[in-house]
Amino acid sequence: METGLRGARVLVTASSQGIGFGIAGGFVDEGARVVMNSSDATRLENAVERLRSRGEVHGIVADLSRREDLDRLVDETIRRLGGLDTLVYVTGSPKPGVYLEQGYAEWESAARLLVVSPAYLARRVADEMLQNGTPGRMVFLTSVSVREPIPTIATSSVCRIAVAGLVRTLAREVGPRGIRVNGILPGWINTGRVDDMLKDAVRRRGITPDEARAEITRAIPLGRMGTVEEIARAAIFLGSDLSSYVSGTMLAVDGALLHSVG
Repeated sequence: METGLRGARVLVTASSQGIGFGIAGGFVDEGARVVMNSSDATRLENAVERLRSRGEVHGIVADLSRREDLDRLVDETIRRLGGLDTLVYVTGSPKPGVYLEQGYAEWESAARLLVVSPAYLARRVADEMLQNGTPGRMVFLTSVSVREPIPTIATSSVCRIAVAGLVRTLAREVGPRGIRVNGILPGWINTGRVDDMLKDAVRRRGITPDEARAEITRAIPLGRMGTVEEIARAAIFLGSDLSSYVSGTMLAVDGALLHSVG
């Protein structure tokens, strides 16, 4: 099946490693022209170099929690690509921790990164797409904790819920102008973030990393954690012509982990 991504102009945020890197690589392999992003210049340079042999890829250093960096990221992406067809918003997560361990600074930082940042970046991208009549796509990565909170990542469980509201609100507002907006709810995916949570379980409960990992996989009906490539395929689906009549949805990619129906 044709994705229609050959030559498409794509921005993937937080893409120097993990899920973001996998998604960026997936779009490059489909023939898209991709801008990658990270706040770490060295890591971003290495990531861009790893993908350069597979297609057109650019790197822009920007901190997603800073307004001036978000503005520069959009402006520079448009300058390099000549416009923007697809935004895939990925971001890192606050440190693990239960609710009563979080203070004002932790909530403020989490809200800036997980609520304000995607909402503002989406506005900048929407303005660009609307101004140029681009039938664009936006895909926002969040977490299954939006549907079923995970106690040991309290700030993420609370703040990422806003992305679901953003997806539904924006999809209805810009849909009549031909722009589709969707989200992805990753479950347990083999990344450095999982390693951090396993370390937190070791510290908090006195079990080994292997025991913590085994507990998690037992709770997943498919019997394993997912891969970044599996998340990338979902992002390509929602960020391409393959999902031409899908908008306002939150797609769980979790191996049937979630118990809830909605």
